[in-house]
Amino acid sequence: MGNGKGAAEVICVGTELLLGDILNGNARYLAQELAALGIPHYYQTVVGDNPNRIQRALAIACERSRLILFTGGLGPTPDDLTTEAIADFFDAPLIEWPNVVEDIRKKYASIGVAPTDSSFKQALQPQGAELLPNNSGTAPGMIWEARPGLVLMTFPGVPREMKGMWSETSVPWLKQRGWSQGTFASRTLKFHGIGESTLAEQVAPYFERENPTVAPYAGDGEVRLRVTARAETEAEAIALIDPVAKELEAVGGDHYFGADEQTLATVVGELLLGRGETLAVAESCTGGGLGQRLTDVPGSSSYFWGGVISYDNSVKQNLLGVEAEVLEKQGAVSEVVAEQMAQGVRAALKTSWGIGITGIAGPGGGSDEKPVGLVYIGIAGPDGSVKAVKCLFGQRERGVIRDRAALEALNLLRLALA
Repeated sequence: MGNGKGAAEVICVGTELLLGDILNGNARYLAQELAALGIPHYYQTVVGDNPNRIQRALAIACERSRLILFTGGLGPTPDDLTTEAIADFFDAPLIEWPNVVEDIRKKYASIGVAPTDSSFKQALQPQGAELLPNNSGTAPGMIWEARPGLVLMTFPGVPREMKGMWSETSVPWLKQRGWSQGTFASRTLKFHGIGESTLAEQVAPYFERENPTVAPYAGDGEVRLRVTARAETEAEAIALIDPVAKELEAVGGDHYFGADEQTLATVVGELLLGRGETLAVAESCTGGGLGQRLTDVPGSSSYFWGGVISYDNSVKQNLLGVEAEVLEKQGAVSEVVAEQMAQGVRAALKTSWGIGITGIAGPGGGSDEKPVGLVYIGIAGPDGSVKAVKCLFGQRERGVIRDRAALEALNLLRLALA
């Protein structure tokens, strides 16, 4: 089991999770935190607000895991059943904690509200459990060695409360008791313009490694390789990752653009800042999607000056200077129009670089000559040069085509700036 204590399991309680009303970010957070502590973690379960199903999930977890982390179901409402279900499973009486009762009174008083009788059920915990204090909310959790070698921890479902309780109390408790011996570190390398299977073939020998491990996955128009190492310290784990990551970056060549939290938009921003240059965009089929990705980056006003959503041909002509004859003879979705859009927005906003995007996002409007998914992207540079690239994104959903076009535009600019 690695550290000798055993593996962890996460059980997330909440019918809203099963219905898809809420994204289960708590499981992801705890998974990352367990990895950072070097605690093996093999299973996650989501269960609705039902005591029988909670207990069945707990029974399975007890057979295969030694540290069980619950999130959700600790509040004052009738469907908050986690604590009662756990206590009943282990046949343990619930004991009221006077200090929690007082804490609930104070927190309600601080907002000028009187607590209801049901609020105080949050002060009930199984006999023998330790308090896991909640400094942000009214529902505390518990740390309980319910059986020899079996530890349970409970947290509210509210992410802010859960994260505070984890970092302030749970992590020190686990470290003090020897659960954390060694650590995992990961780095996610990101590639654009290459298929997952193609990249996987190129780096196949790396998949046989044991420490660090390399695993591929795709998402949001890019391919990723996750490199994960285990060592006694984080610095040692990173030292194991560094040489392998550099080799993988070299294999990826120009397709590699960044790692971890970096995006094409942040990388483009860094390059523009480094060169002291600016950017403007003219968008047709993407409808502002490229501008949104650029402005999602804090501080982007230093290099991104603005854009024009030139959906109608009149806007292309009057604001961007696209020639009427070109629009008539070649159509709005053409190489020349993309080039003139890029040149026009660069000139209008007086920036170093201009991007023009025009295409057919569908689902209608395509033809044999110009099918749905056809997009032209023009890049105009500070030296007056301009170039357009033809992209065929295929018969995908409208939103996917628009997203892919915006990402491809960023990538083309990245390559031009590199």
